[in-house]
Amino acid sequence: MSTQATLFTNGRIFLSGVNPGTNAGLTRSPTFADCMLVRGDKIEHVGSSSDEVISTALASRSVTTHDLQGKTVLPGFVDGHLHLMLLGQALNKLDLVRCKNLEEIRSTIREYAAANPDMPRILCRGYMHIQLPNGATAADLDDLDELNRPILIDSKDLHSTWCNTAGIKELGAENWADVPGGVIERNSNGKLTGVFSEAANITYVWPYLASVASMEERTAAIRSAVTAYHEAGYTGMIDMAMDEGAWEAIQALIATDGSIPIRFACYWLVKPLPTEAETLAQVDRAIELASQFNASTAPDCRIVGIKVICDGIIDACTAGLSQPYEHNSHFEVPLWTHAQLEPVVKRANAAGLQIALHAIGDATIKMVVDILSAHANPDNRPRVEHIELASAEDAARLGQNRITASIQPVHADPAILKAWPKLLGQHRCGRAFAYREFADHGAPLALGSDAPTAPHAPLGNVYVATTRKSYREPELETAVNPHFALGLCESVAAATEGAAYSCFDDHRIGSLKKGHKADFVVVDMEWENEKLMQSKITETWYDGNKVFSA
Repeated sequence: MSTQATLFTNGRIFLSGVNPGTNAGLTRSPTFADCMLVRGDKIEHVGSSSDEVISTALASRSVTTHDLQGKTVLPGFVDGHLHLMLLGQALNKLDLVRCKNLEEIRSTIREYAAANPDMPRILCRGYMHIQLPNGATAADLDDLDELNRPILIDSKDLHSTWCNTAGIKELGAENWADVPGGVIERNSNGKLTGVFSEAANITYVWPYLASVASMEERTAAIRSAVTAYHEAGYTGMIDMAMDEGAWEAIQALIATDGSIPIRFACYWLVKPLPTEAETLAQVDRAIELASQFNASTAPDCRIVGIKVICDGIIDACTAGLSQPYEHNSHFEVPLWTHAQLEPVVKRANAAGLQIALHAIGDATIKMVVDILSAHANPDNRPRVEHIELASAEDAARLGQNRITASIQPVHADPAILKAWPKLLGQHRCGRAFAYREFADHGAPLALGSDAPTAPHAPLGNVYVATTRKSYREPELETAVNPHFALGLCESVAAATEGAAYSCFDDHRIGSLKKGHKADFVVVDMEWENEKLMQSKITETWYDGNKVFSA
């Protein structure tokens, strides 16, 4: 007896035709089929309702028809870069992203603290450096909670944490030693200000917050993240900061529920430690886990490689630049030097792991492209994350060396770049987010959101990629370097097949074709980049099962 099948008809089934590394250009026209046959967890056929295979299936009476009513079917989106545990936890933190200044931050936290007297600590997210022109201090937060609980706030980019005096005490920060590439801010008297950035944040604050979260809280955070992603149209995610606490929680959830209805590919976070041996031990842990959890043994939840955060961000003046910052003439200390990074890349490459290197400033981008070009096997699909201020030469070298450009267009939103001209000078802003050059030179593109540092709606991401306008503030007329825009077909392909390709999953997900997994999303949309903001996700299907319906 044949398995019951579903025929999706009266719709537009997207066929991208944009293979990773293909320069599709701005004007590639989309190709659509008019029906798709799904049987079990696989796509059996994509084509025309007049095709013989459709007639045969209908005649067998084992087919249910699903009328799409003219809607568009896209492959299930795969977020090419996010932070799973941080996202799940952030969904339960007080969001400050819409605050415009310190006073709005203070009043929002004060009201929240008064309304939530039973919380052991006040956890917030989303402050931006541009909101605080005079800097952030613990004293700014000390009078907001009558119970004097710790208040800890993630910066929007996750590179810094700002806390009150009670938070400093709970963290035990007075006893922290400086770490390479870390910033433990102190005032002129040597007193902690309550701000911890870059490697100090990763080394001290992240593990502490993980340690005070119970297993129940961590698994609930994962469930929350998966639910939110289904609602947004995702069926896959690539985690870019996996560590022991998050991995333990994922495995506990799988043990409890049997499976998690989304596909995980995870990059193990490698931090700069005092000695090379300690640093390489983290790579060895990733190698060990990848031998147990891989495409053969655990295709839907696997360790695929390592992630290294090689510099900071431009807004905090911690990205590695070839010329000093415009406003203060400073060169900041890089998180990793060439000498530190090279053995890490060599060890991971020798083991066949994928390598993902965060690089935002032009000097850091040059360093990581140098190292990947010399020491990473292109067949392992190495990648650079963010690539926000690349030189023309390095933009070209990505494609020449088959290095995936892992980009997050929501970071190019003009609403959050207002400080860049002051920090970089207008002349350097002209090199920001050079996506068109990456594509033109043949770099495979993988679109991601970097959630929770930015909105994770995939079509919002595509909107910024193709228009270079603001998703956060649609009323803004500014467009950031529109000559670097991507085309709509290539952007959707990069957010689906490109992201799947980046972690060796394009043989089964990321495009709608016979034999692939039945992971797809139904969208009420017009195929026009300027109208993407009006698009609505109406259904998300994973493994042939509907996991979200609007």
